[in-house]
Amino acid sequence: MSVLVTGGAGFIGSNIVKVLNEHEISDVIIVDDICESEKWKNLVGKKYLDYINKNQLFEVLPKIENITHIIHMGACSDTTQKDFDYLWKNNVKFSEHLYEYCVEKYISFIYASSAATYGKGDYGFSDKNNCEKLIPLNRYAHSKYFFDLWIKKQIKKPKQCVGLKFFNVYGPNEYHKNKMSSMILQGYQQINEHESVTLFKTVEDGILDGEQKRDFIYVKDICKLIVWLLKHDNISGLFNVGTGKARTYNDMVKLIFKILNKKEVIKYVDMPTEIKKHFQSFTEADIKSLREIGYDERFYTLEEGLNDYINNYLIDTKYY
Repeated sequence: MSVLVTGGAGFIGSNIVKVLNEHEISDVIIVDDICESEKWKNLVGKKYLDYINKNQLFEVLPKIENITHIIHMGACSDTTQKDFDYLWKNNVKFSEHLYEYCVEKYISFIYASSAATYGKGDYGFSDKNNCEKLIPLNRYAHSKYFFDLWIKKQIKKPKQCVGLKFFNVYGPNEYHKNKMSSMILQGYQQINEHESVTLFKTVEDGILDGEQKRDFIYVKDICKLIVWLLKHDNISGLFNVGTGKARTYNDMVKLIFKILNKKEVIKYVDMPTEIKKHFQSFTEADIKSLREIGYDERFYTLEEGLNDYINNYLIDTKYY
């Protein structure tokens, strides 16, 4: 097995490389755009054959032999990004070229989609819904939505094609994402620094402040699923990846206070206008499709995930 991982120095990608190594897969090529960022730290301790800057990938790719799988996690994931052309280049055209390569070589293609494609959930959160009806709320979500549609329309297929609609992912190696890091990491940092945490006030009638809900999925669960998919390359499709159990922001931050043994101090502030326009007050993955294809592993509960993340990665080290 020879695996090319785009975004391999990023949050999810670097965790995938770690788990591949744990399964004795070191024939790995990492594609990313590290430049002067701190993402290089995510490569420390990983076993891989080469690192390729994403801007050089399609020049180098024809010279690489024996790739069996491409795991495409690389993208602009900034939900506030306003440069549509930048998103289109990175999230759509780059992905199309990778797909076409997988078709040509008849190899596996596993890529990251997003729950942001569901918008406010007017048509629910089932991956079996007709995706043409979905209404993304921002430019990032639209780029992911368009690529899902593009995949669906393709006549020529690779050996395996799997799209994963990630819900709210958290876990080790997200420190470099800054404002786009999970609210779990941001909450932990706020509580450590200020002995309090700030949440947005509600923007929906009937929902109390802090009672907005998210399906928080631990990155270790994503890695476990991807390894399973590598071993089941007869499976293709577009699948939700979440726990199937939405939890409130209040639940989440109260758990952090509890784990840190600190007094609960939660402050609610007005949501910025630019966020308010595309804020999802509720997301919850319908994971029936995953279960139907035979994936029966249990997911970390929020309590289990936060305990592992905080106690084993955040408390004992500054390497977030």
